Amino acid sequence: MSIEISNLGRGIRAMRPIIPAKAFDVSTRFYTELGFRSRPLAERLIEMEIGAYSFILQDYYVKEWADNFAMHVLVTDLAAWWEHVTALDLPARYPGVRTGAPTEESWGLVAGLVDPSGVLWRFTQASTPAISEAHHDP
Repeated sequence: MSIEISNLGRGIRAMRPIIPAKAFDVSTRFYTELGFRSRPLAERLIEMEIGAYSFILQDYYVKEWADNFAMHVLVTDLAAWWEHVTALDLPARYPGVRTGAPTEESWGLVAGLVDPSGVLWRFTQASTPAISEAHHDP
């Protein structure tokens, strides 16, 4: 029996990227401080949850992979996220962590955060309704 392509999405319960961790304990602590809740899945895997969204943190690291990995987070209030991130002063407490202040791009605002393993997080707020409407909550 074949599932129609238009119905495939209805059976998906989660879509979670797997993020590398150079130092698993450091990355776990970093994401917990950022606001994620950790839930162990296996000895070397932790699901990091925030609201209805999550990713899997893996105790595995390849520099080239981490340096080319990016997470795009579309938020409704980038100013609030930026205030939260800067108040944590993560670069002062985690080697390798960097932040990039919000900047205006053609479609909206973007702020950057690089985690302890080199993974880039782009927190964004769309300024055009078409982009905001194209990404809806589950």
